[in-house]
Amino acid sequence: MPRRLSAIRSRIAVVALLTTFGLGVVACAPTPEPTPTAEATQTASPEPTTTAEEPVLVPDGTAEENLPLFAAVTEQVWGASGSSSGQAYIDALVAAGFDQGTMQVTQDLTTVGNPVESMQFSVRWGDAECLVGQVGPSTGDPVTMVMDQLAEGRCLVGNTRPIEG
Repeated sequence: MPRRLSAIRSRIAVVALLTTFGLGVVACAPTPEPTPTAEATQTASPEPTTTAEEPVLVPDGTAEENLPLFAAVTEQVWGASGSSSGQAYIDALVAAGFDQGTMQVTQDLTTVGNPVESMQFSVRWGDAECLVGQVGPSTGDPVTMVMDQLAEGRCLVGNTRPIEG
């Protein structure tokens, strides 16, 4: 009887081994590729591409509506020259349609004649707001924002310089 029990155990072990091996082979078999349906084979129409429109001056708009143009002009002048020349920004803003009579700009040079590390320029917008830009080596990337006007319709604090026309 012990011999017969040993033979049965051996057969069970072989069957178990073959079953396990067989399942492993089936699990490793490649899965067939699905057949594409008519829907899947239709080519999708390309998404419409949107091109970013160039910002434009909105004369009757708000300061916020005109900030994109103000920022674009500021970045363009800074990118082209890295300039801390206030006149370069004023000229570019005037060319974009902003009113020079509403602008202010800080000094380009320090009291000893060196280029400033940071300068500001602005456009007064309406009776309550200003578009303000700041550039210079210490500023890093140009900064532009809408701010409330100060007393007497000014946008910038401190001494500003005359704007050449």
